[in-house]
Amino acid sequence: MEKDLGDYRKSYEKGQLLLTNAPENPIELFRDWFLEVDTHFNMGETNAMTISTLGLDGFPKSRVVLLKKYTHEGFIFYSNYNSEKGKAILHNPNVCLSFFWPAAERQIIIKGKAEKIPENLSDGYFESRPRGSQLGAIASNQSEVVKDRAELENKLKVLENKFKGKDIERPKYWGGLIVKPVELEFWQGRPNRLHDRIRYKLEEDYSWKVERLSP
Repeated sequence: MEKDLGDYRKSYEKGQLLLTNAPENPIELFRDWFLEVDTHFNMGETNAMTISTLGLDGFPKSRVVLLKKYTHEGFIFYSNYNSEKGKAILHNPNVCLSFFWPAAERQIIIKGKAEKIPENLSDGYFESRPRGSQLGAIASNQSEVVKDRAELENKLKVLENKFKGKDIERPKYWGGLIVKPVELEFWQGRPNRLHDRIRYKLEEDYSWKVERLSP
């Protein structure tokens, strides 16, 4: 089976990104882009991002997770630390995040190092989650083989009875990770494939070097 996709083409004409308009701090540009996409484009989960890790088997792997917070320090998401993703990060904290917002013809690629956030911050976020999500985090041994869906649903029912009328504490194997960026690349689609690519690289003095890349 094969399908030729050579005729899948479009012209990118919704914006531009010039060095003269690029702020010194890339987090400011991320904030501006995120808010603009979230406000003016019907994207759904604007905070959906792809995270790529290098697995223990030596293969890179990418999957979509949800960004839950961004600060001047980095980008925070939550996961099971014992999952395939969590183990990969523990072994090699160098990761890549990417956001693709097709409605705005924009992409952001972020290289950085991931580390656990303080436990009290993970506790606070876990407490804010819906009760079902709290129980789901306990019911699922993320990335482990499971016999069938019924096994998961039965485990959830057992936990619902166990914690009925009780507070649910965050399991120690579940919590937040922050990706502290060392490089960010902003891509804005332009006509004739002459796309705008602006790259920020963190220097030794913690300033950002800003460069335009050829598309």
